[in-house]
Amino acid sequence: MPQRKIITEPDTILRKKSLTLEKVDNELRELMDDMLETMYAAPGIGLAGVQVGILKRLIVIDVSGDKEKKNPLFLVNPEIISKSNNTSIHEEGCLSLPGYFAEIERPAECQVKYIDYNGKKKEMRANGLLATCIQHEVDHLNGILFIDYLSKLKRDMIIKKLVKNKKELNKIVL
Repeated sequence: MPQRKIITEPDTILRKKSLTLEKVDNELRELMDDMLETMYAAPGIGLAGVQVGILKRLIVIDVSGDKEKKNPLFLVNPEIISKSNNTSIHEEGCLSLPGYFAEIERPAECQVKYIDYNGKKKEMRANGLLATCIQHEVDHLNGILFIDYLSKLKRDMIIKKLVKNKKELNKIVL
């Protein structure tokens, strides 16, 4: 299972809406396995298809701790069908915005329907870190990044630093 390259801001693909998948087949399962390996290696707890350059409604998540047994979730065509009125704040980061973190307020619980790894329709109620992660990753599928919840000034500062870092990484060193 090869790891995929993670796309970083300010790449325009991150702002595009992902398309609905028609079916779960072996090719898609292979992509989900690659995405999971990429996420673990990064390391992260969630990864959307768009973050590896695939504009499909697909996310992988594993919020288990380092010392816990891995518990990956594969969500194809995830759709949040309800959110609680109660909110919680988590410090969020993103594999597409390496090194940047911010406290983001989101609904504390959500209910999501999706298709699993085996092509079965499922529904799940999530709370805590899992609810935050699902909302963060579904945002990716809609072209939204966690920095979009920050003030314009903070968002612009982060993007400016990311652009500068990208330019420095692309320099040739002899």
